[in-house]
Amino acid sequence: MGKLFLGSDGEPRCSWCAATPYYISYHDNEWGFPVDEDRRLFEKICLEGFQSGLSWRTVLAKRENFRKAFENFDFNKVAKFTDKDIERLLKDAGIIRHRGKIEATINNARQAKRMVDTEGSLAAYFWSYEPNPNTQDLSIIVSTSPESIAISKDLKKRGWKFVGPTTIYAFMQAMGLVNDHAHGCATRIRVSKARKTFKKPV
Repeated sequence: MGKLFLGSDGEPRCSWCAATPYYISYHDNEWGFPVDEDRRLFEKICLEGFQSGLSWRTVLAKRENFRKAFENFDFNKVAKFTDKDIERLLKDAGIIRHRGKIEATINNARQAKRMVDTEGSLAAYFWSYEPNPNTQDLSIIVSTSPESIAISKDLKKRGWKFVGPTTIYAFMQAMGLVNDHAHGCATRIRVSKARKTFKKPV
């Protein structure tokens, strides 16, 4: 899926890595590898929300600032944020100062706590939507999928915000629910191996 980019080391990677050196390590070590840790899943879905309308490069460059501002995305702590915290975050130049996205992150932390109570974990919930890889059409590049549309619809019913189908599909790609590394990309092979040994949370 997609064209390839040859880095200075000669290794073939997904073409989007050519945009900025920031992407190389993220692509090689994070993007597409399966994740079952609730904190990381919550962080990613929040950061994808902050990215809405912007580039991932902008968010990635500020990721450490986001982690500091939002208690390392511990949703149990973020759920306790108050209006005072919102005003503090709106003054924090290290993050994206968008009131709606900040408020959505706090709201989603509260919804995440409820989800753990009802589903056991965020991981169990999201991985229940893992698509069958045999049905994936690798000849086209997509920004949504039936699963991302279904997750988005359900999350909105549960009260989550900034979780549209495109945002959710980007989350699924990053957290390994699908392997969208291009054919010929060296990391695609490593992700495939990681997925084979990954124990799906239930």
